[in-house]
Amino acid sequence: MTWTVIPEPYDSPVAAALWRAYYTEVSDRWYLLHEGRRTDPDELEREIAKDTGADLAPPGGQFLVARHGGEPAGSAGVRLLDATTAELTRVFVHEPMRGKGGAALLVRAAEGAARALGAARMVLDTRGDLVEARALYARLGYRETAPYNDDPYAEHWFAKQLA
Repeated sequence: MTWTVIPEPYDSPVAAALWRAYYTEVSDRWYLLHEGRRTDPDELEREIAKDTGADLAPPGGQFLVARHGGEPAGSAGVRLLDATTAELTRVFVHEPMRGKGGAALLVRAAEGAARALGAARMVLDTRGDLVEARALYARLGYRETAPYNDDPYAEHWFAKQLA
C-alpha cells in the first residue's frame, strides 16, 4: 500500500471527518491528562464548529489529505501568517496508520505548499503532552523558538527555514 498526499477543500466531508478525529484526540488527551475525563460532547461540538478551517483555503492557505491505499488516513494544514511566514496546523494521522511514514510525508507536503504560497519560514505550536509530534518536528529539522502566538494551550513553538 502506498501513501498519497493531495490538496483537499477544507470544507469537504473528508476534511470534516479528519478535523473531527484530530480535535477529538487532542482534546481528549488534554482533558484526560488534566482532569481525568474525556471532552464533554457539547463542548466538542461547539469547538469543532467554531474553527471552520476557512483560513486553510487558497489563496492564503492549503489543506492536505494523506491517503494510505486510497483511504483518508491523515491531514495537515498550512496558512500564511504574513508574506513570508506560514503556520503548520492540524497535523494528524489516524492511530492505526501511525509509524508508517505518513506524518513525515504530510509535513514535507505542507512545506511544499507553504513554499508555493510564498513562505520562506514555517512555524507551529504544540503541547508538551504531544510528545510524538514534538519528536517528529525535531526529526524534520524544526527547532524550538520563542512563542509567536498566545494560544493558551501551546507550550512549545517551533520554526524552520524553508530552503
